[in-house]
Amino acid sequence: MTKKERDAEEMLGHRTISRRVFLKLSSTGIIGASLLGIAGCAGGASSSSDKMLRLGNIGWDENVAVSNLTKVLLEEELGYEKVELRTLDVAPLFAGVARGDLDAFQDVWLPKTHRTYWEEYKDQVVNLGRWYKGEANLGLAVPDYVEAQSIADLNKYRSEFGGEIIGIEAGSGIMRITEQEVIPGYKLNFKLVPSSTPAMLAALKKAVESKDPIVVTAWKPHWMFTAYPLRYLKDPKNLFGGSETPVAIARQGLKEDLPDAFAFLDALTLDEHQLGSLELEIQQAGEPVKGVKNWLQGNRDVVNPWVEAAQKA
Repeated sequence: MTKKERDAEEMLGHRTISRRVFLKLSSTGIIGASLLGIAGCAGGASSSSDKMLRLGNIGWDENVAVSNLTKVLLEEELGYEKVELRTLDVAPLFAGVARGDLDAFQDVWLPKTHRTYWEEYKDQVVNLGRWYKGEANLGLAVPDYVEAQSIADLNKYRSEFGGEIIGIEAGSGIMRITEQEVIPGYKLNFKLVPSSTPAMLAALKKAVESKDPIVVTAWKPHWMFTAYPLRYLKDPKNLFGGSETPVAIARQGLKEDLPDAFAFLDALTLDEHQLGSLELEIQQAGEPVKGVKNWLQGNRDVVNPWVEAAQKA
């Protein structure tokens, strides 16, 4: 067992709570995912002569960023004819890697968000360990010009915020935690306003531009912390539950079938600034591949070690 694998296993012993848990905690998403066609995918390994790779993508910002970064570098630097990105719900992502329908999935959150799936599939996949070197967590965030420092301070500044916490999708994990644990836990006289992730980000942008007070549901890693002067409110009761770690998983046999892709995935690491700037470039470009290519112009030193590891393999 490598050090990265040992580190990933040790994470399972830590008690934490996920950022969003899932964007929608509904059986519909999980059941419906089986209709997306993964069960009908051609199983087994990609032909090494075709140089193709199939990556799972859950659609979260950090996964969109890292999967498209992988796609661009494998296709342009390592001779891959195609890196196919398949956006699916979490259940078929794990099942697809376990069956070999997918070669890898780079956004497994441990120890809590994906615990159920990890316990079911951990013996059927290869754990490549953590690729994100920053802290992955969630909480309530405010612009740095706001006086409140702690969630416990919010009632004191209620009128400044209009008594509202601007949220995201009603079914998301962070909304559930905020409504069921944080608001009652701190006895907040606030209304949690559900909207959508884009609507929340638009409200945040507008408030920052006007230097108006605003409190939003937020999570890291996310480009909002790079784009805006944003900070978490302190959570002295730890109701949001601390940090988690995104790791990557690969199908069994990938190392033998595509050693260069396996080595690349195993070597890939990004810190908070690197990932935040990559996500922001993608947002500004309006298209993931274009954003990745823009980001690469100033970050070749970051990715060269991964490419070299693949070439040596």
